[in-house]
Amino acid sequence: MYDHYKTTTVDLLRHGECEGGNIYRGSTDVALSDTGWQQLRQQTSDSPGWQSIISSPLQRCARFSEELASRLTLPLQVAPAFQEVHFGDWEGQDIADVWREQGNHVRRFFADPINAAPPNGEALSSFEKRVLAGWHLMLKQHQGNHILLVAHGGTIRVLLAQVLGMPLSRISNLEVPYASASRIKIYHHETDNEPEPDFQTLLFHNGQFR
Repeated sequence: MYDHYKTTTVDLLRHGECEGGNIYRGSTDVALSDTGWQQLRQQTSDSPGWQSIISSPLQRCARFSEELASRLTLPLQVAPAFQEVHFGDWEGQDIADVWREQGNHVRRFFADPINAAPPNGEALSSFEKRVLAGWHLMLKQHQGNHILLVAHGGTIRVLLAQVLGMPLSRISNLEVPYASASRIKIYHHETDNEPEPDFQTLLFHNGQFR
């Protein structure tokens, strides 16, 4: 069935646990905790043959990506498009405090994230546009390769929703734990010697890289 297709494989890896406790991190640039480093090292202990690593610029992704790229002798590209959504006034705030003080807004955000962004936060539609622009550029640059994308829970949810054809409003239904691993395969059909993306499939979610 797939004889006339070239394939690109993209592995998605969420960063590990971070310092700072249970807060809305978003674009707040916090470091990984010792546990977070351990989670990521364990998840990547067996390389499935990655040829390149792409990372969010935030240190909870980028610093581990630098270590992994050095260990595996792979090229590393930092891509700002894959940075986490900005939570506006909730950035860096304790989640329990925000729920206590603005519980109704938080409930609206989870029920209707497209129309109820955090105060002064990044609109979900703008976030999706940014992430997908980075995704399409990445696929163009790395077509036919097996790459690892180290990013954030929100970023990964947007990408999974796009692959699965889910409405953006339901991305909170996707569980993306710390150091979770997912794999997407993209098929490109050869047309006039110019490979064009044809369709995408999710091979696994919250699995283990092998």
